[in-house]
Amino acid sequence: MPNKILIIGIIACLLCFSSFAQSKKEKEIKELPKEAVIDSVIKVSNPINPLSPAKAAFYSAILPGLGQAYNKKYWKIPIVWAAIGSGIYFYINNNEQYNRYRDAYKSRLAGFTNDEFYLDSNGNQLSTPTVSTEKLEDAQEFYSRNREMSLLVTIGFYALNIIDANVDAHLLQYNIDENLSLSPHYKINSFDASSDLGLTLNFKF
Repeated sequence: MPNKILIIGIIACLLCFSSFAQSKKEKEIKELPKEAVIDSVIKVSNPINPLSPAKAAFYSAILPGLGQAYNKKYWKIPIVWAAIGSGIYFYINNNEQYNRYRDAYKSRLAGFTNDEFYLDSNGNQLSTPTVSTEKLEDAQEFYSRNREMSLLVTIGFYALNIIDANVDAHLLQYNIDENLSLSPHYKINSFDASSDLGLTLNFKF
C-alpha cells in the first residue's frame, strides 16, 4: 500500500512538472516577436508535391529533355538529345539505303537495266551490274532489319527519357537530412591490436 501511494505521488509530481514546463515554454513563446516565433518554433520544410513526377514525365513526353529541365538536371539534356538523335539518324540512314536497294530491285523485276548499280563512278552504263539481283534482296533485308532496330532503340531512349524524369522527380522529394548519415569506420582494438572495419549509422538530434 505505501508503495502504491509513493508511485502515485511520483507520477503526480512528474505531471505537475511537465505541466509547469509546458506553461513556461508557452509563456516564453508568447513573449517573443511574431517573426521569431515563426523562425524558432515552426520549421517549414519543402512540401511534397505528388504531381511533380507526373509533370516531369509529361514534359519529357512532349519534348525530350524538358522533364530533366523541370527537375533542374540540365546536364542530362544533351545526353537525352544525343541518344534520341542518334537513334533517329540511324533510322533515317537505314531507311534511305533500304529505299535505294528496293527501287533498284523493282526496276530489275520490271526488266529495266538502268538502275544506279548499272552505272560506274563516272556515270557510264555497264553491261553487268555491280550488285546482283540476289544481293539487292539481301541488302533490303539487312537495311530493313537495321531500320526496325533503330526505331526500337529510338523508342527505348524516348521511354527512358520519360522514366528518368519521373524517377528523378520522385527522388528529389526525399528529405535528405545532414543529421542522418551512414559512413564507414576503421577502428583499432586496443586489447589485441586487431582492426575493425564496418559501417556506422549516425543520427544527431
